[in-house]
Amino acid sequence: MTSRRAALKTLTGSAVSLSLTDSFATSATQPEITALKLKGRINHSVCRWCYSKIPLDDLCKAAKEMGIKSIDLTGPEEWPVLKKHGLTSALPQGAGKGIADGFNNPKFHDELVASYEAIFPKLKEAGLNTVICFSGNRRGMSNEEGLENCAVGLKRLMPSAEKHGITMIMELLNSKVDHKDYMADHTAWGVELCKRVGSENFKLLYDIYHMQIMEGDIIRTIRESSKYIGHYHTGGNPGRNELDETQEIYYPAVMKAIVDTGFKGYVAQEFIPKRDPLTSLREAVVLCDV
Repeated sequence: MTSRRAALKTLTGSAVSLSLTDSFATSATQPEITALKLKGRINHSVCRWCYSKIPLDDLCKAAKEMGIKSIDLTGPEEWPVLKKHGLTSALPQGAGKGIADGFNNPKFHDELVASYEAIFPKLKEAGLNTVICFSGNRRGMSNEEGLENCAVGLKRLMPSAEKHGITMIMELLNSKVDHKDYMADHTAWGVELCKRVGSENFKLLYDIYHMQIMEGDIIRTIRESSKYIGHYHTGGNPGRNELDETQEIYYPAVMKAIVDTGFKGYVAQEFIPKRDPLTSLREAVVLCDV
């Protein structure tokens, strides 16, 4: 199955072919819909790779109508398009070696450090202040060894990240269904890494879909770990599809818990639509706008 893993191999946010519905052509010809009036307590974003069949200009226009302020996982060549539409990228990409080859392996540290140090000034110039990163796969490594290796590699980058005002955000992913062998697959591991790195310029991407699969107890975890979380992603479980009655996560309660922590960052929709993609996206924004 085509996945975000494949999309991230290029680390540029370029379009990939996904098994999404082909109904966008119908949506594109419909009359312009009234812009949503949102409550303003959630900063809404959307992940580019889930809507890769939609031209970026068209996705930006639709996002603006829905009150979405950002498009996640975009690369440097896409940032000018977002800026043209008055959007930002709350969690950009453009550095690193992908999901499997990350900071838990010292043999990648020199390459990773060079890659992120090269993207920091580009991010700053574009007015962006975060970038995604990954732990890498275990490959037989213990949790403790992986923690120490990641901390060593990330600490090398913190002076430059702090200088440029960039927060590196490591994604928590499930290793049960989608990303076999991925190391940062539990919140507690990620929180411990944040403590060892010891900088406000390193935080976690709490992906609600992934952490529901690995550990559940989402609301309690968000409340207890909020100071270490810099970004959120959504997705219906099981299946990573629409946030509707077919899945088990009650998103209004989760969103309220996020708001109650005082979180001022972004929540990005990261589900693969099975129906008309823009209709599903609009419905998800409304559902999550608590």
